[in-house]
Amino acid sequence: MPANDVDQAAGPIQASQTVDSRQHAGFWGLTLGAIGVVYGDIGTSPLYAVHESVLAAVGPGKPASHEAVLGILSLIFWALLLVVTLKYVVILLRADNHGEGGTLALMALANKAMGERAPIIVLLGIISGGLFYGDAIITPSLSVLSAIEGIKIITPAFEPYVVPVTAAILLGLFSVQSRGTARVAAFFGPITLVWFIALALAGVWHIAQNPSVLLAFNPLHGVRFLLEHGMVGLLTLGAVFLVVTGSEALYADLGHFGRGPIRTAWLFVALPALTINYFGQGALILADPAAIENPFFRLYPQWALIPMVVLATGATVIASQAVITGAYSVTQQAIQLGLLPRLEIMHTSEALVGQIYMPRVNGFLLVGVLVLVFVFRSSNALASAYGIAVTGTMVVTAMLAFVVIWKVWNWSSVAAAALVAPFLMLDLTFLGANLLKVLEGGWMPLMLGTAMVTIMYTWRRGTAVLAAKTARLQTPLDTLVKMLERSPPPRASGTAVFLTGDPKHAPTALVHNLKHNKVLHDRNVVLTVEYAQRPHVSPEERVRLERLGDRFLQLMLRFGFMDVPNIPQALAIARKAGWQFEIMSTSFYLSRRSLRIAASSEMPHWQDRLFIALASGASDATNYFGIPTERVVEIGAQVAI
Repeated sequence: MPANDVDQAAGPIQASQTVDSRQHAGFWGLTLGAIGVVYGDIGTSPLYAVHESVLAAVGPGKPASHEAVLGILSLIFWALLLVVTLKYVVILLRADNHGEGGTLALMALANKAMGERAPIIVLLGIISGGLFYGDAIITPSLSVLSAIEGIKIITPAFEPYVVPVTAAILLGLFSVQSRGTARVAAFFGPITLVWFIALALAGVWHIAQNPSVLLAFNPLHGVRFLLEHGMVGLLTLGAVFLVVTGSEALYADLGHFGRGPIRTAWLFVALPALTINYFGQGALILADPAAIENPFFRLYPQWALIPMVVLATGATVIASQAVITGAYSVTQQAIQLGLLPRLEIMHTSEALVGQIYMPRVNGFLLVGVLVLVFVFRSSNALASAYGIAVTGTMVVTAMLAFVVIWKVWNWSSVAAAALVAPFLMLDLTFLGANLLKVLEGGWMPLMLGTAMVTIMYTWRRGTAVLAAKTARLQTPLDTLVKMLERSPPPRASGTAVFLTGDPKHAPTALVHNLKHNKVLHDRNVVLTVEYAQRPHVSPEERVRLERLGDRFLQLMLRFGFMDVPNIPQALAIARKAGWQFEIMSTSFYLSRRSLRIAASSEMPHWQDRLFIALASGASDATNYFGIPTERVVEIGAQVAI
């Protein structure tokens, strides 16, 4: 914890059921779960990706030539093969942090490998985390909106209801988050599997009508299209990128499902179904140029439209659910890694610790998606805003992967660069193509990402400044203990636990208790919570005890950045390690600090004000650490920053 005694820069991260749950679920059960959770996002890309790509290539109202369609399909297939299959499924799934994946887990691994001496690593993690929220807001908006737009194919009379119905579905989705997702998640895999089967069946039928689209497997068609179309080709590449959005999800969910199930689900279900559907849409556009209006839903006969709209809506809700719970997880990781202030965590399952709900994050996402739906009003308009956030995250992932391959895998820097450079160049090309859409909606994720990066950077810098300032004013702990042993104050019965983020200095709550109450408890424990640069810390490594004197004990509790830091549970481990105490005769002393702007500050005044606002809005430490409220004593102090 940072220097303010019970500080805001730490929080519980999804204590994922990783190893234990994977052992119980079985390989095929995990594979089915991966189909629903991991590939829900990328699985809904056929709803809009081909439409946007062809529109970017030929413009509205113009028929697409045979070569243009082959070029687009070739770019789509090779994007799936190079970005998703090779970069993520083959390479990055091996770059795990003790079994966990995701950009922030990769950042923690790279930061540890560099000896925590590389601020650029943390900055990359901050940028990635900031951009993620743009993706988390756009995905539900775009996915559900594109699914509901299918009702216009049934009859144009439904068109005025697309936006209201989309908003109602999203409102319902976010409103049920507090009830937990365990029951609903059980249906994710089967529903998404049916969705992939429906994608493949429709695609096969239309490919059979025009097998010439299979020529698009030749990458030369994609290369020729880019070379011959110049700027239009680059714009088209930005739209083609829509087929790989959701790739980060398969890496982030590594800890939940494992490499084998994720790879199996991709290679044998998701990749074949997506490829067949994309090629089927291409064949349909060649056969009927008017189908470009909505090539996905026009793949299906009239009688199947209503069932497909319902199935598409279910698939997009699943994709949205996955990104919502992903936002909870990323926020928790950011809190635990010291990038965000502490936020309220509600556990929605007694059996699964990873089933959580974060009210503030949920409210933030809900407002964001509703604003996007009512401002952009169509999937076509929203698609322009989609790619920048995802490509930015992919660029950061590639950079962090280089550090991990170099330092953790012990490759030479040249070999690591040779492996990563082609993917980085590809990601930068996609990013450049998407940046061309800034004025068409790309400004939104950039603006949101910049705001989140500013918040994360301010919080990290502010906590460091505050820690340094308070350390200069505090008394060394060993000095205070020696003073109290030489001249002990009156005793109070029981045990006092003083929480502090700085184990070398006397906790503010202890100093103020001595100053104002002029008593010392029979037994005093200076407790510090530490966070490791790995996802989980085993119970055997959780507790470290050190006796400082007759009345003082120093207790260090260590958690991983995906563990729930429950202090009473950890103290039960401490009891086994030799510390005898009774929880009901123990008082926990917390320092609640009131911050104000100093006359001279190391940060600009606007950043001081932002940091103070973040600190004052942080959630209560008592609930956060699971401490019984009736055993807590809070002592206030004012600090100038």
